[in-house]
Amino acid sequence: MSGMIRQIRGKVLSTGPVSAVIEVAGFGVEVRMSAPSALSVGSEANLATYLAIKQDGMELYGFPDAADRDFFELMMSIPGVGPKTALSVLRRSTREALEGAISKRDLAYLTKVVGLGKKSAEKMLVELADKIGPRSHDNADGEVFDTLVALGYTEREARKALQAVPEHIVGKDQRLKAALSSGN
Repeated sequence: MSGMIRQIRGKVLSTGPVSAVIEVAGFGVEVRMSAPSALSVGSEANLATYLAIKQDGMELYGFPDAADRDFFELMMSIPGVGPKTALSVLRRSTREALEGAISKRDLAYLTKVVGLGKKSAEKMLVELADKIGPRSHDNADGEVFDTLVALGYTEREARKALQAVPEHIVGKDQRLKAALSSGN
């Protein structure tokens, strides 16, 4: 039942902390997203989508591309993980970093940087490691996270600073430098 609406394109009417409203054929459609702030009001959005049908209604989840949507669906194949949990994981880390951490079985990244409980992180590694091929991920963010916390950042601030670091910046020292400058 969830494969009904796979893509949505239209004008962005508004964005909020957890969703955006996209105009499609005269309707304002609410789309839940990990980063609705990436869209600008008045511009055209083209999103890959997942429609979740529950007892109390339907929710449409939107992603910048099909690869993010596919990863979201892969996370929901884990027993006990629903769309809200899967989306909250994507709010805290990019798909590329998550895939890298899972393929390298980097438990520290999932618990410290993503903020999952140890059991949930272990379950994610067990369920998904074989479904995700090798990816580049140099385990640096777990160490950068520890350093930021040692420097007085709260876990939430450290997580936020790491999320702001672009993927193309690699290596522990470079990522630490970028994380420190993102907070200013």
